[in-house]
Amino acid sequence: MTEKQENFTLLNGKVIFKRGNYNPTSDAVWLAAYIPQNIKNVLDVGIGTGGVSLCLLSHNPKLDIIGIDTSEQMLQECQKNIELNNTNIQLKQQDINNWHTTKTFDLVITNPPYFQGTPAKHNAHHNANIEDWVKNCIARVKPGGYFCIISDVLLAHKIISKLEQKHFGDIQILPLFGSKNIAERVLIRAKQGVKTGTIIFQSLSMNDDRILRTGLTIDKLFTTLTSL
Repeated sequence: MTEKQENFTLLNGKVIFKRGNYNPTSDAVWLAAYIPQNIKNVLDVGIGTGGVSLCLLSHNPKLDIIGIDTSEQMLQECQKNIELNNTNIQLKQQDINNWHTTKTFDLVITNPPYFQGTPAKHNAHHNANIEDWVKNCIARVKPGGYFCIISDVLLAHKIISKLEQKHFGDIQILPLFGSKNIAERVLIRAKQGVKTGTIIFQSLSMNDDRILRTGLTIDKLFTTLTSL
């Protein structure tokens, strides 16, 4: 029986992780690839073991990132991954639903705990109220800033409704397909304080190597496709 290697990588080896109780998946790569341009500071809500933020830094090493999570174990594993990648992310043990802070960010990004049912051993990604989660995330977005999220497609209507209630516009939706003939995930990006409408992009495969291996951001991918 082959023993699993201690470390594994994403983005064709650009980002490295220690194997642990919760290992980042392609969701982290997709979310990191959806970042808007011209941002300086980021809040990663539910940072877990650092998948999204470390992929973000592979696209833009100059970002100033704060990551919060309720799990001390997750944050400890995240710190090991930060050191493994020789980078810097400020970590805080906080719950977005009751974090008392006035700090706001150019970008708030989250891979939320949308699964329902019996929590796994790592207690991640289970049983959160998605509407409360989104409401408290977007409260940390500065005027003119952005919110980005990846979620199960069945929750998209709740997320979009909350964004519209809180005066977010320029809502950009990207469906992601796996092996099924309906979207399995959805990426949603919105800007605070604008009134422009909603765009739904042509869907992409969750296994698209241009994002997962080549390391293109989604904006660069669509720019390339439009220029052909």
